Amino acid sequence: MRNLAAAVLVFLGGFAIMVLEIVGARYLPTHFGSSFNVWVSQIGVILTALAFGYYFGGSLADRFKRVSFLSYLLFPAGLVTCLIPNFAPPLMSRLIRRHPLDREIPLLWQKLDPAIGSALIFVLPCFVLATICTYVIRLAAQKLSHVGRISGLVYAASTVGSIAGVFVSGYVLIDHMGLKSIFRATGVLTIFLGVLCLFLDRLFEQKITIDPTTDVQSKP
Repeated sequence: MRNLAAAVLVFLGGFAIMVLEIVGARYLPTHFGSSFNVWVSQIGVILTALAFGYYFGGSLADRFKRVSFLSYLLFPAGLVTCLIPNFAPPLMSRLIRRHPLDREIPLLWQKLDPAIGSALIFVLPCFVLATICTYVIRLAAQKLSHVGRISGLVYAASTVGSIAGVFVSGYVLIDHMGLKSIFRATGVLTIFLGVLCLFLDRLFEQKITIDPTTDVQSKP
């Protein structure tokens, strides 16, 4: 049950991240135009958020050791995601209007503005969702000898969730839902993950065990 719960958490987290990436790449062109720079910016920003999220997720798990702590991160991240349709348009307009209307935007800013816009909108929710992976690995592994297997399970489940997010968002959600509704639904999913984490502490409860392969005490 512990492994199943871990797989479900990271699957849904990976799904939400990829929905934000794909839908964000569809949203940004409404402000910055359909260009290669938009896709490069969106992919680069999301990967940056993932890198920091993976790192800090493991650090936080070492410190707090309770899966319910993720709720304190997921609730505000979900709220921010729900509010993207409200705060993103004026934010993007201000970003664009800082350039004089009677002059062509310099090539450097044509490349950097989509990255800045993507970062302002998507870094926080994707960073928080990325913390789930390494946080769960730390809590789900009961022994040092299990870390490799748990890490493989967690990253595989997260990747499968991301694959599902790509195809579901690209082939289903964008065709049948507006961008505003997709953002809000993804925000609700993120909040749901936070609620789920509140009820998983007992399942992930840590008990000191002896690792038979190393003969040392370890905490799952």
